[in-house]
Amino acid sequence: MSPDQRSRLKQWIESGEAQLYPLTFPQRELWETSPLPVTDAANHICCLIEVHGLLTERDCRAAVQRVAERQEVLRLSFLPGKERPLQMVRKNCEANVVFRDLAPADGEPERIEELVTEVFSEPFDLLQGPLYRMVDLRRTADDHVLAFAIHHAIADGWSLGVFMQDLFAAYVQLLVGAEQPLPPVPLSYTGWGATERAFWQPALLEKRAAFWKSNLAGPRRIWSAPITPGAPRRWLSKIPAAQASEIQELARRNGATFFSTLLGAFQIALSKWTGAEDVLVGAPVANRSKQTVRETMGYYASIVPLRSQVDRSCLVSDHLRAVHQMTIDSFANAMPFVEMARALDEHPTPGLNPLFEVRFALQNHPMPEVAAPNLSARLTMRSTGTPRFQLACEITEDRAGSEVAWLFRENLFSQRDIEDLDGIFQRVLAGIGRSPEGRISELLN
Repeated sequence: MSPDQRSRLKQWIESGEAQLYPLTFPQRELWETSPLPVTDAANHICCLIEVHGLLTERDCRAAVQRVAERQEVLRLSFLPGKERPLQMVRKNCEANVVFRDLAPADGEPERIEELVTEVFSEPFDLLQGPLYRMVDLRRTADDHVLAFAIHHAIADGWSLGVFMQDLFAAYVQLLVGAEQPLPPVPLSYTGWGATERAFWQPALLEKRAAFWKSNLAGPRRIWSAPITPGAPRRWLSKIPAAQASEIQELARRNGATFFSTLLGAFQIALSKWTGAEDVLVGAPVANRSKQTVRETMGYYASIVPLRSQVDRSCLVSDHLRAVHQMTIDSFANAMPFVEMARALDEHPTPGLNPLFEVRFALQNHPMPEVAAPNLSARLTMRSTGTPRFQLACEITEDRAGSEVAWLFRENLFSQRDIEDLDGIFQRVLAGIGRSPEGRISELLN
């Protein structure tokens, strides 16, 4: 930090322009347990917002400004501290929006992809901020692609939908000439952090940790060697709508959930692909069950380890019921991941995530489509900061079925490897729907 920066920060704090707060539990996870530096682009959460309709530069910038005034994380950066950084929230800021008119050749999908990749991969200055950026790629006056990137330390996947809703609520306000700001959120992100620190007292943390010390005892890794981080890759597949409906019906008959049934199938597929019978994955939990935080941007999500034994002599239906019960028990004992890792004496190792290597997620956060007179917008998530793990499978439901996004590091797996795993997963899904009373060994053969 330069002397000029120190002087400016001191002035902000003394004048009340900036306030300091401790890190939240999810933020601590990035600094204390992640195998990658906080500054790595894998910690960027990104999306595209395709807009059709007249979107003026003046009103677009003003709309982002109103969102930043409502959502304190858009005014947040991090001040280095003695033990760990501090959140620094400024009262005022300027909207971080860039407008770029595209030549006809730049409007082609391949070129758009190159441009948004640049937006998504550019590093953030964690001290100076802001920790988000939006670039309006204008193909024509009424055809826009908004590339939005935000650091995982101040946002999660749910936050993208909140940002889009706030952005277009503010834009409509401006179109009709409303001068009042967006209404304040019911609970700010730093306010939520304070309630969480008050809730997680040492006695409760110790009680939850006892469950995980038992549940995660013994060897649990599929790949033991640390990795040198390679470029993150993303490959998409699809679960057809008819098959997804069949899986949902199977879950209903078993008294299970769509998530636990998909998880049971995924663990069978991963066991077949790796040869491991003890399969541990990490699943994100939104941490937004309370209405007071559903409108607030921030990094709320936590991770719950889910561990199952894949016994090939077991009936598929029995395996799925066991996985469902395991998920109930595991989520009931959820605790801040950073405190779980500490209780289990797991220390960060470059290239090796604590506790588990594979992430599995069923995305259920709202991804709104916005429509107003002569204006419509659709959000598409592109990255959720998950390549911090060796492998991730993210399933997102839509009308045409369920999209399966495979996230991996190219120096660990080839796309052919991932296509093979996806093929096994698809065959297992088809098999459990067709023969739930058969044995896992029959399903895999």
